Amino acid sequence: MRTGRSLRLDACGARSPVQTAPSARPLGGIGSALDGLNPSPAENGSVSQSEPHKRLSQVDTVVLPFLGGFGRYQRRLVALTWIPAFLISFSQFSDHFLLGQPERKCVRPDQNSTSSVREIFDLIVTGNDAAADAEGINVTACMCLEWRFELQSGLQQNVVTKWTLVCDGEWKVHIAKFSLLVGSIFGYLLMGAMADWLGRIPVLLVSVLSVLVFGLAVAFSVDMAMFSTLRFFEGFCLAAIRLSLYVLRIELCLPAWRFSMTMIASLIIVSGQLLMPGLAALCRDWQILQIVIIAPFVLMLPYVWMFPESLRWLLVTQHYQRAKQQMFRIAHSNSVDTATDSSGILSELETELQQKPKTFCVTQLSGTRNLWKNTVVLCVNSLTGYGIHHCFARSVLEGSASHLHYYALAAIAVASCMVLFPVVAGFGRRGGLLTFMIITALASLLQLGLLNRTYSTAHDDTGSRDSLNQRFSYAFSIIGMFSSHAVSTLSIFYCAEITPTVIRGGGVGLVLASAGFGMLTAPLMELHNQKGFFLHHVILTCCTLLCIICIPLLPETAKQPLPETIAEGEGLLRRPILPGEQHHLLARTEVREYSRVQDTPLHQIVNPGNGSVPSNSTVNGVRTS
Repeated sequence: MRTGRSLRLDACGARSPVQTAPSARPLGGIGSALDGLNPSPAENGSVSQSEPHKRLSQVDTVVLPFLGGFGRYQRRLVALTWIPAFLISFSQFSDHFLLGQPERKCVRPDQNSTSSVREIFDLIVTGNDAAADAEGINVTACMCLEWRFELQSGLQQNVVTKWTLVCDGEWKVHIAKFSLLVGSIFGYLLMGAMADWLGRIPVLLVSVLSVLVFGLAVAFSVDMAMFSTLRFFEGFCLAAIRLSLYVLRIELCLPAWRFSMTMIASLIIVSGQLLMPGLAALCRDWQILQIVIIAPFVLMLPYVWMFPESLRWLLVTQHYQRAKQQMFRIAHSNSVDTATDSSGILSELETELQQKPKTFCVTQLSGTRNLWKNTVVLCVNSLTGYGIHHCFARSVLEGSASHLHYYALAAIAVASCMVLFPVVAGFGRRGGLLTFMIITALASLLQLGLLNRTYSTAHDDTGSRDSLNQRFSYAFSIIGMFSSHAVSTLSIFYCAEITPTVIRGGGVGLVLASAGFGMLTAPLMELHNQKGFFLHHVILTCCTLLCIICIPLLPETAKQPLPETIAEGEGLLRRPILPGEQHHLLARTEVREYSRVQDTPLHQIVNPGNGSVPSNSTVNGVRTS
């Protein structure tokens, strides 16, 4: 045991006197073997310096097992994170009901409108006959003073029918959809950073209070400008709630439970999506529906007393006084006797109580060498998955009844979540993500080929061929929706495992914000009346091919402890993805030039039992516990 301590690096990355002394040479040559693994202080760049390896920083392998593992206390808290998933799901999918376009019929035509006819005449004069025909159809349908609307979403009245947002006013509907998504993007980015600075629970409490205020105010909007503005702030607060609960759930679980607990939450969200039409049919009016969706968030107010701060965050940011209280609380709930401190955790905690808390920010990613690249790859994956999902959905759902649209999307999402379990269990996080991205790219390429063929033979009388092409297009689109949903879900979870605890809120916020940008493509294309849709699909398909190249560069995190510090996050380098791949990507003498961080799992390579260097301690990312 003493041999392992004598070889430990100090806080600045330099070797201790015991290592450099001549008497240390007889230890099997381990001191010389470590020379190539020790980065000098000058090579660390702007990467944050970390303390020597402590038992308190080994949350998954030492602290949580000492407190009862994934015991009754943790299971109860994880279940509490599932309950709000229904409410978040209702708000997330409320646009389909609040802003759904109704079937309309003109009951009082406008016989005196001449400006629109003049616009059509101008198009004919300029030689744009096709545009004139299209414009003529739209103008003829919109020359009306009074409409009769019929909604198919279960409501008798929604925002569109209340303020007659059709024809010239239809753009306001797309702005309202924008406002919720843009608010979510800002919420993920800003509140993710705040969750790392102030803690997860303060962000959760403030967001719950705010969503009650803004969400209920939405139901009493007097015009579309007020509705869109309040929806922005509602989306901001909902994003903060989802983010804080997601991070808390991840940080509560041991490695063997993380993925299953997260997927159960995803299934609950999809279940809320399936229940939403029934809720709309019961409410009948959009204002009542909005109140019913938001009012249950008041049940989350007791979370400030029921839900403690993340123990991981308290330990890694050196809030040791609060961590001590929480550790005794967890041990008592899990029926663990803390009188016999065989692991020495409580003794070590007592010696650290005078340490001052530290703060971290996601902007520290810019000073890392590997972590920021992993984050960018997963952000692009998330954006591509959500963006291309709309392209597939448009091909499948075009021309169908609106309620079939909704249930088709929900059914595909359920199937995707169910298949994720065995695929990720068999191939790991990286292998599963790569598999689903390859399927998405193939489905997209085949879909584009069929679309291009349809455009090129648009004027041919080949009805049977077009019917066959359409069936294949539906099949590829369903497969693409299935796989792209899996890509999006897995990218977010993967980022939560790769990002260290000190900046996990900001890191997950980045990938969720990227997902929001992907979802923005749907109202954007609708606003432009699907103009440029083919080019949009081509660009996203190119992104899937780029992601396929980058995904193998990610580290595998299955059954691995969560990184707690930025240095540990840097230590998560990739493993060979194929059995025949070269296992030693860099020579041991090159490690010094490659690695700029210290105090990572890579440096914990000495086995105190036999004093040898394990064979799996290479720089290609094989992580030791």
